[in-house]
Formats: sequence, structure tokens, C-alpha cells
Amino acid sequence: MTASAVVAFGAVSALGEGQEALGCVPEGHRAPLAIARDAELLEAKLARPFCARVGAYGHTPLLPAAPDRATVLLERALDACVRDLGEIMPDLSQVRMGLVLGTSSGGMRRFEETFASTADPPPSGWIEGSYLGPVLATHRPCSFARFALVLGACASSTLAVGLGHAWLETGACDVVLAGGFDAVSVFVASGFEVLRATSADGKPDPFRVGRDGLVLGEGAAVMALASANCAADRHLRTYGWVTGFGASCDAIHLTAPDRTGGGLARAAAQALGSCGVVAADVDLVSAHGTATEFNDASEARALATVLGEHRSRVAVHALKGSVGHTLGAAGALESLSALFAMRTGLAPASAGEGTVMDGVRVLDVAEASSAAITLKLSAAFGGANAALVLAKNAVGKSLCTGLERRDRPVYVSRAVAISGDGARGDLVSPSVLAARTGYAEDRILRSDNLVRLTMAAVALLDEALSAREQPRIRGAGIIVGHGLATFDTNAKYLERIRSAGAHRGEPRRFPYTTPNAAAGECAVAFGLNGPAFAVGGGPHGGIEALSVAADLVRTGTADRIIVVAADEAGDLSRHVAPDTVPGAVALMVAATPLAGELVECSVRLEKSDRTGPLPAPSAMDAHRALLPLARVPWHHEAQNEARRAADVAARGPLELSVVTPWGIRAYARFLSLPRVR
Repeated sequence: MTASAVVAFGAVSALGEGQEALGCVPEGHRAPLAIARDAELLEAKLARPFCARVGAYGHTPLLPAAPDRATVLLERALDACVRDLGEIMPDLSQVRMGLVLGTSSGGMRRFEETFASTADPPPSGWIEGSYLGPVLATHRPCSFARFALVLGACASSTLAVGLGHAWLETGACDVVLAGGFDAVSVFVASGFEVLRATSADGKPDPFRVGRDGLVLGEGAAVMALASANCAADRHLRTYGWVTGFGASCDAIHLTAPDRTGGGLARAAAQALGSCGVVAADVDLVSAHGTATEFNDASEARALATVLGEHRSRVAVHALKGSVGHTLGAAGALESLSALFAMRTGLAPASAGEGTVMDGVRVLDVAEASSAAITLKLSAAFGGANAALVLAKNAVGKSLCTGLERRDRPVYVSRAVAISGDGARGDLVSPSVLAARTGYAEDRILRSDNLVRLTMAAVALLDEALSAREQPRIRGAGIIVGHGLATFDTNAKYLERIRSAGAHRGEPRRFPYTTPNAAAGECAVAFGLNGPAFAVGGGPHGGIEALSVAADLVRTGTADRIIVVAADEAGDLSRHVAPDTVPGAVALMVAATPLAGELVECSVRLEKSDRTGPLPAPSAMDAHRALLPLARVPWHHEAQNEARRAADVAARGPLELSVVTPWGIRAYARFLSLPRVR
């Protein structure tokens, strides 16, 4: 891969805005702390009511009239990034821009406020409580030629930065705004507490002996990535470079990490290999560092695997000890913190007390450093892992010299579909799924209908590929596109904590409130250890999943990815969007010829100066747009050449498109191949 220049940024955390948000301190100083007992969580009667709240420490407070904290956080970071970018690129309207953002909970605070009851008609503007809501509600200063919303839980913004890097690699954009956002909510705080993942005293101690859990934080970070050619031609100043990206899935468990660190190590090795960096080149690690017992131990083992004998000299930075776990914003905030540390000649300090784990070099105070290469790691629910290689001066070190630029053709299999009665019948029965997949029935019983529907579609696809003697799915990645994602499961969890109290949430249900759950459970059930996460948030979600999978295959991040568009269409989904129907479509996307070639696929987001409530379509199912892929008679499946030729002349290329009322336009075009591989 070629390098991407970080030429502008905007950041907000409990420490402040801009560079203050990143926790950088001078040499000899301890890391700052922005964690305290929180009034909102106390009022909710949580036993561990600590968080790092933006505006709670004398910094600029949030606007009192803000409709949603997540929206305001994102808008602040995005506006700051655009202002910074405008200073060096005043002709932004003439540049092909991309926008890729990650989030874990989206508009969850608005969701809590809006859906106190489903007995009443859905209020206007309910869409702002969706995962996509804060993005749609945020002022957008320009149109974006490429757009994606990554729903990869705690790895979301690291995946978003990697995807933006891939867009520049393929030439789809000249500049990409990439990052993530999340606000603290009672809903999410309840879930982490009932999973026993939070710290009892509000003092997370990443990589320290005796650590007892994380503390949530909130924030947003957006960085502007420019292609190396764009940066050089325009003589742009840079804050640093993104030079490598890797993604994988543990395929072990929905919430617990791979104890060996194997999945995270594979993502790290892929990121290093993609840009020609070896362990000896790495000077700094920007860790996931949640301060939970098993995650830190797993990450330490991954570092031992990847860095080997160099591990003892490499400083490890855990920003979450200062700003809390900012979920969808974490990877982007931590990447920017590492870039500024290298830029200012520092190895950053990590907040925390006590003895550091064996084999991990965590600093109590910041030290002078000549670090030039950082390995950034992130992990998440669903077993998702992501890694970036960040460089102080990638061009100067010629890290990418001699590496082949990857821009491969992308092919698709024939799709399979579940719709109508099949979406609620035997195909999604736990006993039937257990028999067809070999996955434990009790684990399927614990899951929700969205997971079961996705799993049933993947099982059908695997059987169809086997019947055609095509490559099977084991070892592939999986990208799941959603319409309303986990709206219906979220409503059930919310109803429980409202009736029983936030401290009495259901630990078995909470993991399924993450949109990444369907991808994660399928990864475990089918051995899918490539990139695994969710995207979308509307009727365009199926095409968005196809587009993201194609980008990852095109740039060599994966060779095969399963794409699934799935919609549960439960009570709440149909309450707010009554024409939404349940169903799923699944297909394989690969670098080797299958049934057809995907020659064009993109999701565009138009400029917005919106006032008033967001419009809401009557149908929010993501799978509907992909249904033609399960019905089209691919050329090689015609009965004879004459019929095939006539069919081709009549139909031409297959095209799919979706236009939403919010200015999102999704499009895909396919050509059939003369024969199946």
C-alpha cells in the first residue's frame, strides 16, 4: 500500500479540544486524568458510576440546546477538521472527498429519549436515534463521493481510518475524512457494568497488575487523509502518515478475546506487511489497553508474537487510562495521540498505578523519544481486530518503495436470499441452525433474531457454493449491512433497565445490542477469521456492505469476504417504518472469478444544511436492494449460447441503486462472466 498523509484533524475528549484532547504532556510529566464520578450515572443508580465526560472539567461545555451529545461531539470534530483542512486546501469544493466514520452506539441517547414507549405514534425525527442519526443530523460542508458508517464496536474508527486509506489506495478519492464518535449513555454504561467490565473505583490501570476494568469516556476525532500524490503536488504540511492497515476476526467468542492474542496478532502482522515494516522498525505501540483483565493479557500476548525480542524496548501507550474508553472514537483519538507524540519527540505516559505486567513497557512519565513508527491496535465485541501502521515521515523513510500498488478486479458469487415466511420459519429455528452449522444450539438460543437470520443466510450461501464446487466460506471475512440494525434488541434491553433499573440489565442480551454481533457470531460459527464488522444504517445498507467488502478485496486486505444484508423487522422497526420487511441476502465477494464481476460500487453522501427533523422513509430494510442478485440469471447459467446472447442483449449490465431522503445515493453495477470458476 502507498502512504496516506494526515493533513488536518479535529478532536474532542474529556481533556478538551484539538491537541488538548489527545493527552500529550511534556517530557517528565505524568499522563493527565479526566475521569470522575458522574451525576447522570449516579442518578441511574449504577454501582460504578464513573466516566470521562466532555465538558465536565472546565473545558468548553456542550451547547445547552444540543439535541444529542453524540451529534454535537461529531459536529465539533468534523467542523474543526474541515477548518484545519480549509487553511491548506481552500478549493475543497473541487476535490473528490470521502467520509468514513465509526461508532459503537450512534444516537443511543436520543434512542433512550425517543422510545420510552412504542404505544405512541413514532415522533418526528426518530431517525436521529438510529446509528446513522448523528451523521445525518451533523452539518456537512460538502458532498462526499464515497461514504461509509462502520459499526465495528470498539474498533470502529480504526477500521474507518483503514478503509479511508484503502479509498486513497484505489484512487476513489483525493482526500478522506476518517474517524469516529460516541457519547456516554445510561444504556451503554449499564451494559458494560452488568458484563462486569467496569472499574470499581473509577481508576482504570491499563497493563497493570490488579487492574479491574474500564471506565467509559466520550469523544470524537476526525482526521483528513490525503493521497501521497495530492500531498506532494500541493506541498501540504502533514501531521504524520498512515502507511499500513490490517483487519481480522478472532472467531472465538462474541465478547471474550482470543486468550492467545492470535487474531489481533494477525491483524498487526498484516498491517506491518502491507507497508514493508518489520518488528525492528516499530518504536511505539498505541494499545487498545482497556484495563480489563483478559483484554490486556490477550493484547500483551499479541505484542509478544508480533514484536518478539523487540517488545521490551518498545513503549506502549494506553490513552484510555486518561480519557476513558471512548468506544467508536477510541481508535482515531489514539492514532492522533500517537502521531503528535512522534511529531513532538515523545514517548507518551500512560495513566495508572501499580506494577506493570511482565513484558510490557508502560511509562509513568513521558520520555524524550526519536520514535518514527507506531503500531496501532484495536479490538472489539464480535472478535473484530484492526491495526494501523502510523509513521512520522513515511515518505522520507521510503517505506513503500518497491511495494506493488494493489487494485484488483472484484468478483461476486450468485446470491442466496431469505424473505417472506422463510425469514420467520424453520430456516431461522435454533435447532435447525444448530443441525446445519454445528454451532451449539444453546448459544443460538441466546442470540436474537437478527443473528439467526444472518446465520441462516450464510449457511445457505455455503451450501450453494459447495454445490457449484466454488470456494467455501471458511477463512473468509464477513461484512454485514444493516437497515435499522439492532433496533428491536435495543428496545428490549431498554425496556428491561427502565423497569428493573440500570444495574439490573440482562448480561446475555446486551452483547446483541451491538450491530457487530451478527458478524461476530457468524465468524465463530463458520470459522470466518478475515475482517468482520457491520456497516450501514438505512435502505442503502446492503449496497454499502458490498462496497466496503469490494474495497477491502480490491486492495488486498482480504481475498474473500461474505457480504450479508439482514433485517429483523421486529416490533419497533415496523412501528417506526411500517413497510420494513424481514429478510437477508448473502453472497461471496472475492479476488478470483465467480459468477460476475463487480465493476462499480459506491455510496455517496450529499452536502447538508439541514434544519428541522430528519425525514424517515416508510421502509428501512437493507436487504431489499440486493434481492435482484439472488434472482438474476447470470450468463453462464443460460440453457444455450443463443439464449444467453439474446438475454445479454436485452438486459445489459445488472445495476442496483438506492436513493434515500437524506441525500445518500448507493449504486452498484455488475457484469456476468462467461462461465463459472
